[in-house]
Amino acid sequence: MTDTTTIFGIRAVIEALQNNKTIDKIFIQKGLSGHLFQELQQHLKQESYNISYVPVEKLNRLAKGNHQGVVAKISPVEFASLEEVVSQTLEKKTSPLFLLLDQIDDVRNFGAIIRTAECCGVDGIIIQKKGGAPVTADTVKTSAGAIFKVPIIKVDHIKDAIYYMQSSDIKVVAATEKTDDLIYSKDLSQPLALVMGNEGKGISPSVLKIVDEKAKLPLMGTIGSLNVSVACGAFLYEVVRQRL
Repeated sequence: MTDTTTIFGIRAVIEALQNNKTIDKIFIQKGLSGHLFQELQQHLKQESYNISYVPVEKLNRLAKGNHQGVVAKISPVEFASLEEVVSQTLEKKTSPLFLLLDQIDDVRNFGAIIRTAECCGVDGIIIQKKGGAPVTADTVKTSAGAIFKVPIIKVDHIKDAIYYMQSSDIKVVAATEKTDDLIYSKDLSQPLALVMGNEGKGISPSVLKIVDEKAKLPLMGTIGSLNVSVACGAFLYEVVRQRL
């Protein structure tokens, strides 16, 4: 499947959940009620899903049909297991490279980051189940197909992945302007996980507290920040330069 599939209607979404389809995001009309909706809620309680409660106008734009107040997006990719990807990579490589995205919310930025990550040999990309960009047709297109070549991993919270990386002796470095250290002063040749933050807010304060190191890029002009996909490319290619 090369596109994100939109399904709508409460019964259709329930059947997708029952058949273990990879649901990327579920949109539910605010104030929805009724017996069938209660049945849907029982299924949603069984796992942590990315759910947005939205006005009916939003649903009308997403689905051209009787959506009954519920629309879901089925992901075009299967998400991988953090534990499996990390353990398998450590068996094959002495210096793996992982990328953690803290609530990147623009699908085109997400796709561009995936494309650059694949070119730089990233072994896995970790995203959060809630709050980040969904995997859409635009993500697939912008990634130029790279999304099918790099494992994409979903976790309940980025902090969970950071703790797991650290317990696996993988250094976690945050890309943030909230430091005096330039990326060029860091040793990036060892096992590494790089954290990139949200386009507007950057990396969450709670995440910054637990990383091993922080680093920034020098900015020579008057604008205070780079586009996150461009910044990610600059960071990743410094890793590549050090490892060549």
